[in-house]
Amino acid sequence: MAYFLKKTKNKKGLYLQIYESFYDPNRGHTAHKSYRSLGYEADLIESGIKNPLDYFQLEVDELNRKLNLKKNKDAVRQISGETPQKYLGHFPIKSINESLNVKGYVDLLQTQHNFEFNVFDVMSSLVYARMIKPCSKSKTFHDVVPLLFEGYDYSSSQMYSAIEFLGSEYEKLIEIYNVSINKKYKFNTSVSYFDCTNFYFEIDREDDLRRKGPSKENRRDPIVGMGLLLDANQIPMGMKLFPGNQSEKPVLNEVVNHLKSRQNITGRTIRVADKGLNTANNIYESLKLGDGYIFSKSVKMLPETEKTWVLLENDYVPVLDSNGKTKYFIKECIDRFPYSITVNNKKTKVEILEKRVVSYNPKLAAKKKAEILKQVEKAKKACVSKAKRDEYGDSGKYVTFESVDEEGNNGKVSVSINYDKIDKDLELAGYNLIVTSETKMSFQEIYNTYHNLWRIEESFRVMKSDLDARPVYLQKEDSIYGHFLICYLSVVLLRILQLKIFNDDYSSSEILRFIKEYKVIQASPRKYINITKSSKFIKRFSQESGLPIANYFLNNTQIKMMLNYRFR
Repeated sequence: MAYFLKKTKNKKGLYLQIYESFYDPNRGHTAHKSYRSLGYEADLIESGIKNPLDYFQLEVDELNRKLNLKKNKDAVRQISGETPQKYLGHFPIKSINESLNVKGYVDLLQTQHNFEFNVFDVMSSLVYARMIKPCSKSKTFHDVVPLLFEGYDYSSSQMYSAIEFLGSEYEKLIEIYNVSINKKYKFNTSVSYFDCTNFYFEIDREDDLRRKGPSKENRRDPIVGMGLLLDANQIPMGMKLFPGNQSEKPVLNEVVNHLKSRQNITGRTIRVADKGLNTANNIYESLKLGDGYIFSKSVKMLPETEKTWVLLENDYVPVLDSNGKTKYFIKECIDRFPYSITVNNKKTKVEILEKRVVSYNPKLAAKKKAEILKQVEKAKKACVSKAKRDEYGDSGKYVTFESVDEEGNNGKVSVSINYDKIDKDLELAGYNLIVTSETKMSFQEIYNTYHNLWRIEESFRVMKSDLDARPVYLQKEDSIYGHFLICYLSVVLLRILQLKIFNDDYSSSEILRFIKEYKVIQASPRKYINITKSSKFIKRFSQESGLPIANYFLNNTQIKMMLNYRFR
């Protein structure tokens, strides 16, 4: 629960109200209601209040201060009386975070502000808390941070100030981390992976950042888009947020160019992205800057001559699994292909030398065909029941709608199954096409490189599911950026632990399970009990690190050893 000053513009002017936000268990998300109506700004000025916005913002701040005091008292009572457990599973992430030696740079960054708290400490605790138990910032402050074993001392208002500061300087903070990560672990920029997603917000109105657009969850709430760039080892190197109503396609060049410039990356990078970002201008721009690309391309959208080549059985080579069974078939060609690009608002045609790799997967083909036939059956049933056009859904692509009369004025249409469309989709099921500027790479290298995109999709999944980056209830734009920076750094540190420390021997789910579940209870001033369920991960990690992670009894020295542990 929190209070905020709501400002509504209408014909009479700016109307002010104090609103309170609260969690509605029946609706399953945050809701808002009016706490106090204040009136129009002009009327308030006439009544003697010189600056109504500042005047009533102070009242809102005081309401929130009193509310936080009550929460703090409740939290202290709960922790001291009912929650003897302490979280300790974040110590590997803490080890990596502190070994990067970014604290000094973050401390310098905050010197222009009179903060009575340390930004790095607040940021770090929020990262650890996000990985342990993702929840609202209020719940994080009251229910999670106090249970981190090492303890952090800052107020709720200081936490929100820190988040706002993190958002205002998020690009500098990413740069600080990138320089340190590159120094210790070395980014591999020979190949860079890029993709976009979006996050919905539980708010009633749009603003400059949160705009209504095509949410991946098919929701109608205002959303924010995020572009994420990873290096060849799938470690995030950059994040870009943009309004949800903007196209993702122009973001590719913007993020890549901005990141390379900001991080002084001068080497040639090969951009890898899915078909949604495969535009002629993105391809042309990457070549113009001396970079390369590997994109997927829709087989359905190819010219007929290229479709003919795809469907010809000539030159396909089987790719076998470890048991000698065929996984898929693959073939390639190198040629010059025409593209239509826009330069200075004028369209022009260019020819680009490319290698194209097409694969055919029998299992994928069977799956796709089953999906197509299912849609066809749905379309046939809808035709028989004389369903409305908007009731067909995805199956509508297999139906032809034609007006009954010549002028089409009476609103009646005839509906028929489009068998030509069905046959074409069945024919192309199981085929995938990859286009690349890298003509000297083997088709197997190209195929494997492109299919590493699953890691960026996993990063988004971790961010959305495991770190619960959505929905977001923060109001200020800088606070929103700060929230996503915390989620971004959580993924970065998780990836370093997974890929650089554990050599990809464990999945992100296994590591996060340890971080979330590893807890101890204090049995006496110097003795703790490990209440965590035993697992293969814990046993192996204990053997490889020499830490007493698997012990039932732990003393202060052993726990201090974990918290101060540094990976080689």
